[in-house]
Amino acid sequence: MQSSTPSCEANMLANFAGALADVTDAMAMSYFRKPLDVERKADLSPVTQADREIEATMRERIAGRFPAHGILGEEHEDARLDADHVWVLDPIDGTKSFVTGMPTFGTLIACLSVGQPELGVISIPATGERWLGQRGLRTTLSGRPCSASGQTRLADATLYTTTPDTFDVAGRAKFDLLSQKVAMRRFGGDCYAYGLLAAGHVDLVLEMNLHPYDYMALVPVIEGAGGVITDWDGKALGLDSDGHVIAAASVALHQMALAVLS
Repeated sequence: MQSSTPSCEANMLANFAGALADVTDAMAMSYFRKPLDVERKADLSPVTQADREIEATMRERIAGRFPAHGILGEEHEDARLDADHVWVLDPIDGTKSFVTGMPTFGTLIACLSVGQPELGVISIPATGERWLGQRGLRTTLSGRPCSASGQTRLADATLYTTTPDTFDVAGRAKFDLLSQKVAMRRFGGDCYAYGLLAAGHVDLVLEMNLHPYDYMALVPVIEGAGGVITDWDGKALGLDSDGHVIAAASVALHQMALAVLS
């Protein structure tokens, strides 16, 4: 993990992403724990007017400031994915939590530079917590540097996944096997679990069947906190990854967990 001085462009992108998160936080909270019409998408996952309106606002502001940049989001069509800079957006990560009143939902904002995650934001509006990760810089939580736990022993580690429902039969078997080797496993959290890993409270997160808008923002946050995040084969995450994601509080813990999954 480096701690170099950010470039003017990096500062500009980070400031813009922070301002964007301010807007999305306010919009999300205006809908939270209020009556909502919940629809089912083709994959049976829920979506609300809040998801769609927040992403539409994010897209409008990005297009107004950076008209040449690409955008990949959960709720609307992709645009200019061949651009040097591509924003990857999840307006409400954890819609099931959102519609059931759980405060662990968040907004994910990533900006890729030539395919590499340049910055990532995890913003949790209900708690007021916000993680900012930038390539080569220390991750911050609400403006202060934060670090992963550095845990190196599986036997002492805490493992999170959002829900076992996302695992197929083979994936669930691997999750259960890994669970048997750690000190504790917990469920829930959505993107919040990754923020907790970056802040030193969680040691491992294992999930599958994620989409780029679910994980691209997590990469700079986890790496900038001294953690590791890859697919289950240990490969770097990108727009074409298979959606199998593992995050760990240290290189050693990551390698031990991968050995269990192999």
